[in-house]
Amino acid sequence: MTTRHRLLATACIGLVALVGAPVADARAQSADLVLCDRIAADPSDPDKPADVKGVAEIAAGDVATAIKFCKVAAAGSRRAQYALGRAYAANRQPAEAAAAFRRAADKGSSAAMVELGLLYATGTGVAKNDEQARKLFEKAAEAGNPRGVTNLAALSGGAGVGAGAAGADPARQRALLAKAADAGNPEAQYQLGLLLAAGQGGAPDAAGARALFEKAAAQDHAAALERAGFFAAEGLGGDKDTTAAKAYYERAVALGNADAKPALERLRCPHVIKNKQGQVMTTLCW
Repeated sequence: MTTRHRLLATACIGLVALVGAPVADARAQSADLVLCDRIAADPSDPDKPADVKGVAEIAAGDVATAIKFCKVAAAGSRRAQYALGRAYAANRQPAEAAAAFRRAADKGSSAAMVELGLLYATGTGVAKNDEQARKLFEKAAEAGNPRGVTNLAALSGGAGVGAGAAGADPARQRALLAKAADAGNPEAQYQLGLLLAAGQGGAPDAAGARALFEKAAAQDHAAALERAGFFAAEGLGGDKDTTAAKAYYERAVALGNADAKPALERLRCPHVIKNKQGQVMTTLCW
């Protein structure tokens, strides 16, 4: 800081001390929010202004500073309250993070609802409570938060996995997932595809499921690539296309999907040769 800037800062502090005006406090709050946004804003937070870039993870060297400035800014900003929760989480203070997320969620922050829901789902900083997590994810989903939608589906077991969380409504999940899927969220497209394929929450729709898997696959969603490959290989929801199936499986394997590798091998070597006892002797490959 230059000598001139130090003098200006000292003068401003003196003015605030003399006047004590609310306007001066508001300006100080705004400066704290700017600094909070710069080092602790979440890039995926719907409350984040377009001109705020955000950080995926708060840098270790910025955590203490983030707590300092976000704590002050949180008095007048729910996104700062949410950022404060992120800073506490980064500082390994889960109870404080939960409290900050709860305050932000109570003020309507859908991002905070998701994070608080994750804490309840994992029992981090709060007692594990799947039902409370489900309610928070549902509330975030209703507010249009894509992560709320996909976490709600995941907590409820997805499609074909089981009954899921208590109180889960597959039909409602379909509706919530459809909103996020229409917005282009690949995880929502994949999860909705699973529901359609299994006929959960409504009639089975193989063609609709296949289309959703293909949309998510186009965004390199590994699990959707595997499902798109399976539907193409089996001719589900459309024409059988082993060439397309092979391409989907290969991309899924490259992204680390465990189910795609044996599926690709079965596609390449479809003919199994067995002896009289039914033991597999070899396979014939293309």
